[in-house]
Amino acid sequence: MPEETTQNPTPEAAAAKPAKGAKKPALEDKPFTDFIEQDFTPALKQALAQEGLADVELTFTQASLALAGANQQEKYWQVIGNWQQGQRQFNLYFLEGDINGKKAFSAATGGKLPSTLESFMIDERKVTLDLLLLYARQRLNGQKWLTRN
Repeated sequence: MPEETTQNPTPEAAAAKPAKGAKKPALEDKPFTDFIEQDFTPALKQALAQEGLADVELTFTQASLALAGANQQEKYWQVIGNWQQGQRQFNLYFLEGDINGKKAFSAATGGKLPSTLESFMIDERKVTLDLLLLYARQRLNGQKWLTRN
């Protein structure tokens, strides 16, 4: 009968092995700007392309609210999307610079400023990438910009 051997891992091999039960940090735990730039914006662009918006341009910037009469001195993080040579635009505002903080949405056509600022995802306690994408698509679909109802 062959002799059984047990291999003891070297300290380097043991350190390289992840601990049992250790979970990989969630995407949403990244710093806010990293998450939006590296994960949300590319995923939203891909989702909108799947909806037929191949010419959508997304910008992540800190700017004032794009509303008539808004205080131009206050700056907020926002994802700005436009397509059809700027004829359709939406803004997704992160009013507290945090995906779990207050968020708002505005939309406009014809290169005009939006007339209303709407709350966005106000009932969600834990925001995930998938939920952000779902709500953004639902809101754009509510404008009848993705599919005709």
